[in-house]
Amino acid sequence: MSYTNYPSTGSAPQPEAPKDSRKLIYGILIAALLGTWGYIVYDKSKSTETITQLQTQYSNVDSARNIVQQEYNEALARMDSLTGTNTQLQGQLGERKAEIDKIKSQIKEELAKKNSDLSKTRNMIGQLNGKINDLLTQIEQLKAENQQLTTTNQQITTERDTISSQKKVVEQTLATTQVEKAHVEDVASTLHASNINITGIDVKGSGKEKSTTTAKRVDVFRVSFDLDENRIAPSGSKELYVCVYSPDGKPITIPSNGSGTFQTRDDGGKVFTNKVDINYEQGKRTPVSFDWKPEGGKYQTGDYKIEIYQNGYKIGEGTKSLKKGGLFG
Repeated sequence: MSYTNYPSTGSAPQPEAPKDSRKLIYGILIAALLGTWGYIVYDKSKSTETITQLQTQYSNVDSARNIVQQEYNEALARMDSLTGTNTQLQGQLGERKAEIDKIKSQIKEELAKKNSDLSKTRNMIGQLNGKINDLLTQIEQLKAENQQLTTTNQQITTERDTISSQKKVVEQTLATTQVEKAHVEDVASTLHASNINITGIDVKGSGKEKSTTTAKRVDVFRVSFDLDENRIAPSGSKELYVCVYSPDGKPITIPSNGSGTFQTRDDGGKVFTNKVDINYEQGKRTPVSFDWKPEGGKYQTGDYKIEIYQNGYKIGEGTKSLKKGGLFG
């Protein structure tokens, strides 16, 4: 039996195998998937771009908001500086400050809004700065006026001090003048003695008196003088101090007759022998006479000096010489 690989011409034809559609389906699915991924990537890219744009817009808005806030803060700082350094002017600027406070309140409300109108806010800040500038101008004007007042006050103070100093000088000069005047009047009111005469008196047993220069015969010294006219010395009682010096130059004191000490203007304390009180009438010559007798009633020979004082000044003096008696003395 033999076999062959050639088909028989008489055999029936074989059917074709069915086509495989899975590849097409896979291709479509892959294409759809790729499309979906592409869309997702594209959509994500668009979303990212949108987010970036929104972030940029928010950043710009936030930056603009910060700028507006900074402008507002600077305006507030200027305002605080003006009102802080010019507290004394607040009373005069109260009305202007009230307008500024109103705008500040409006700006603060607008900035507090989530979706604040920055353009409107910036416009209000401009108004605020304008008001602050007006306030600054008014303050500068008031400061200039105050400076002028300060300068004027300083000038007035200087003039017052000058006048006060001049017044003190005038008062001091017046006081000095019054002291000098009082001194001149005091000196001028001191009386002056003229026509001084000292006579030794010999008193006889009969009471008859006789002048003598013999020491052993003199019983008393009779001192006489005139107080000259003085239109300054007031009328009234005057004290006259009489100082008697013996021939040896020593002052003679008579305690039993009230001798003592008094103050002179030039020589300090001085011993007086006798004090005489007289009644003086202003502007009239007044004669004075008194007797002086030594203690024990005896006179030495030599020169006796008599000084007369009034008001602390020496107003006159005289000398009397007594001699020894002669053969018939």
